[in-house]
Amino acid sequence: MIIKILGSGCKNCVTLTENTKVALAEAGVTAEVMKVTDIQDIMAYGVMSTPALVIDEKVVSYGKVLKPKEIVKILETVR
Repeated sequence: MIIKILGSGCKNCVTLTENTKVALAEAGVTAEVMKVTDIQDIMAYGVMSTPALVIDEKVVSYGKVLKPKEIVKILETVR
């Protein structure tokens, strides 16, 4: 599983990255977490507001900072 955090590197993007790592640990899921900061790459996903969470190339959230429990629920649906 590859998880991408799309964003400029702002505080919200950093928080989403941290929350994603916590959620992965809670769910017992192994995944590669990548940060995507290039605006052209972000726009290629059709995302206009960041931070965004992409799991296996599917945008599952954008424009908000998800809490770890919310991310765990998403991980359960994509596995």
